[in-house]
Order: sequence, then structure tokens, then C-alpha cells
Amino acid sequence: MAQGLPVVALVGRPNVGKSTLFNRILGSRRAIVEDRARTTRDRLYGNAEWNGRRFVVVDTGGLEIDPNDPIEERVQEQARLAINEAQVIVLVVDAAAGPTPADLEAATILRRAKSPILVAVNKADNERRDREAAEFHVLGWEDMFAVSAAHGRGIGDLLDAIIWALPPESPEEVARKAREIEAEEWERDVAAGFVLPDITKGPALGDEDEADEDVDADADALADPEAARWDAAMAADSDQPVAIAIVGRPNVGKSSLVNALLGEERVIVSEIPGTTRDAIDTTLAYGRSEVVLIDTAGIRRRGKVANGPAAERYAALRSMKAISRADVAIVVIDAEDGLTAQDAHVAGYVVEEGKGLVIAVNKWDLLTEKTDRTFDQYVIALRREAPFIDLAPVISISAKTGQRVGRVLEAAVDIWGERRRRIGTGELNRLVAEAIRRQSPSLVKGRRPKIFYATQVAVAPPTFVFFAKDAGSVHFSYQRYLENQIREAYGFDGTPIRIFFRERSAIELPKRRSGRARKPSAGRSAVGARHSSTPGR
Repeated sequence: MAQGLPVVALVGRPNVGKSTLFNRILGSRRAIVEDRARTTRDRLYGNAEWNGRRFVVVDTGGLEIDPNDPIEERVQEQARLAINEAQVIVLVVDAAAGPTPADLEAATILRRAKSPILVAVNKADNERRDREAAEFHVLGWEDMFAVSAAHGRGIGDLLDAIIWALPPESPEEVARKAREIEAEEWERDVAAGFVLPDITKGPALGDEDEADEDVDADADALADPEAARWDAAMAADSDQPVAIAIVGRPNVGKSSLVNALLGEERVIVSEIPGTTRDAIDTTLAYGRSEVVLIDTAGIRRRGKVANGPAAERYAALRSMKAISRADVAIVVIDAEDGLTAQDAHVAGYVVEEGKGLVIAVNKWDLLTEKTDRTFDQYVIALRREAPFIDLAPVISISAKTGQRVGRVLEAAVDIWGERRRRIGTGELNRLVAEAIRRQSPSLVKGRRPKIFYATQVAVAPPTFVFFAKDAGSVHFSYQRYLENQIREAYGFDGTPIRIFFRERSAIELPKRRSGRARKPSAGRSAVGARHSSTPGR
């Protein structure tokens, strides 16, 4: 959720189509939709835009006066918080069912709200349903719109009314819009070729007798407009908040960690596994900027997800997608359980996606008989069980008491910066040349690969390309050696590094020109003679 934008809350009794309308306004399937009441529990936020005006849409659980369920009581608290923070409230009702006592109860709750209220009569899929929508005037509001969230019918009229009811644009909105226009102009300049990357030409890493012009040609071949687009994207996203996904198995304390970082109960916490279903984005001020915390549903084993209800399958899918759109993922594990196979699977997926990784060992306060060496021994055991998490910091926390939760956020933001670190080409090649002098690539089938040139071609994650002879023969252990050398010199803590070896012959180098003119062959002379004949011929 972007700070400074007005909030529009979608409320109503359960199973009237609030989540479907939420997805329709956003233009994407952000909320889980299932033909079953009480699928949505937490407040789910999303940024929307209509007629040049941006606003935040909030999907809520169904409004009920007496839910008689501990989790549903918390759902009601979340819905009421959304009503209190909204500048416009949209009461969603069901045209097919007509006015119900539950609709009247929801209307009773909303009459105490100070913000303007619009009534969206959903599931009005035909003209007959449009006429029947008039029955909802009994609720007491004149601003009523017959819509079909599933088919998009009448949504434009509803959005026009929402924009009309919103307060005037705040100074924060105006400033944000100006920054976005400037970023779009920069991207257009790059796409048009007005901005090109400045790639420093580094030394060749092969034999000393390699010609300098070949090295320069390599550097020229790497001056790819795609690199410029990467730089432009970095510039355009410079004011975008850091996206941090909180992931892990069910009931390890992910939602408790989010609430501890926010200092408020933003998401529902329960001892019952599977309480969180949607991926919930929440913006948190951090220094002079802000970060987005993405609370996710617990990721169960594939067998349990496949055999479980549809809502759980959708929840698992959204958790995986949350990792894909995040910059850094905090994998929360239970200190008492240790690193389970499912924990390792989730962390491995984060690394495969090229995202930053932090391991948060929650419920550390519940461990008994701790000594000053307990944590170090715990970390050694974790890294032994899953060597691929060596790159990630491990932090012991207690989300319940707030112990060291701030360090988790600090580590995630630091890793975000590490993922965007860029090494100059000349500087990188000096490092690699020294590494090769200390240890050259091993022989493979009697042939030794020879590395000529290296460059960093991307960030987030840091990506390096090495141009070599017999590139396919470079052993994975030597690739790991080069990665370790880069990490030792430049850090890149908490982020995967991608290294590719490319055959040098695959680069089309410009042909060398000799200072002496070549003597044309007889065939070429004959062709020239024919072309120099009189025009009349």
C-alpha cells in the first residue's frame, strides 16, 4: 500500500463477491475467490488507478454482528479497522439473494461511519437483476450501482462515483505523480537509445600476447541496450519501497513477526494453522523511505496442498508468487523444530528465484537450557543440513516478545542494497585475473579452459558473464571458487550470485583491417571492368 493515497474499503456480509470486485478493480487476481463464505480474513490492500487518480482498495472479511467464532471475531476487528481508515466505503450486496437480515446488520454497523458510502449491488448479470437492485434502497442510501464483478458490468460507473467521492489530491499524491512522470520519461529516452551504458574496457585475462583490439571488441560487444534498460529500471524504481516477503511453514509465527514489526495487530494471529490465506501487503515507514511487508500463508507440503481445499491451494500459490515479486524473503522457522525438510524447500525456492534471503529462528525464548554457545551451534547445524543457505544471515528472534525483530528488518534492507551492488568491469577483471593466477581452471578431457574477460551484466540478483575458450569445460567447482572470490572481495551478503560462462567465439568481433590495400583478384577485376563500362551498354 502506497502511503499518502486515499483508501476505499469494500465491506459487506460474507459471500457477496467483495474479493471478486477487489480483483476486478485491481485488474489482477490478488484475493482468493471461492464460492464459500468466510474465505477472506485479513485486510487485503491493493493500489488501483482510474481516470488518472490513484487510490488504495481494501478487501475485508464479511461483516457480522455475532460471529460466534474466535477467528471470525478477529476478522470483524480487521473489517472495522478498514472502515475507520477509509475515505470512501463501498457496501457490497448480492442482487441474486436480495436484501437479507445480514445486509441490514452490515448497514447498521456502517451508519456510524463518517465517510461517504456507496452501495454496489453485485451479481447484476442481466437487465432483470438491474431492476431488482432497486430493492436495496431499503438500506437507506441513494448512491446505488448495479454491477457484475465477475463480468465487469457496471464497474466503470462505480469507479467514476468512487473518484467523485474521494477527497482532493494530497501534496504527497501530487509529488508522487511528478516522480512517476519523470521516471517514465527516463525509460522512454533509454528505449529510444538516447542513454547507453558506460562499460569500462577491462584487461584480457588470457595469454599476454592477446591483441588489445580483441579485448576492446569484447567490451564493445557487451555494450548491449538491455544493460541500459536495467540501469533505467533501477533509476525508475529508486523511490519504490523495498518488498520483503515473510514466508515459511504454517504456524511458525509469520503473522506475529509482521505485527511485531508494525507495532500493531495488522494481521490475524491464531494458534490454528492456516489462519492467513491471502498474501497481505503492508507499508512500513523505514528511515526516510518505506518498505512493504508481505505476510503470506504457510507453505505446506505439496501432498497436503493438493489434497486440501481450494482455498489452501490458492493460498500456497500466492505465497510462491509473493516470493517472486519480493526483493528479499525472510524464511521463518520454529526454533524448537529446527530446520525441517519443508523449511529447506522454501529457502531453496527463494535462492532459485534469485531473491535475498534471511533466516529468522522464531520462538527462541521457548528454548530452555541455553548457553552463550547455543546459537552458534544451532547455526552450524543449520548450515550443515542446508549448505546453500550459507549466504544468508541467521537471526534468533521472538515475535511474541519483540526480541531482535528489528535486526531482521535491518538485515533484509541491507541485503536489498547488496543485491544492487555493481562492480566496474576493470575492477572485476583485476580481481578475476589475480584469482586465476592463484588457481587456474582444471583440465577437462585434456583441455584447460581459458578465461579472457568478465563483466557484470545485471543486478538484483548480481549476474556475471565470463567469456572463455572451451567455456563448457569449466567445472562447477571452479565456478564456485570464482563466486567465493567475488564474495570475499565485495560482500554480496544474503543474495545469490549468478555466473555464466560464454564461449568467446560466439561473439561477432569486427574484422581487423590491414594498413595495406589488398590486390584485387582476377575475378574481382573482371567484375569491376563490367561495372565500369559505359551506361549505354
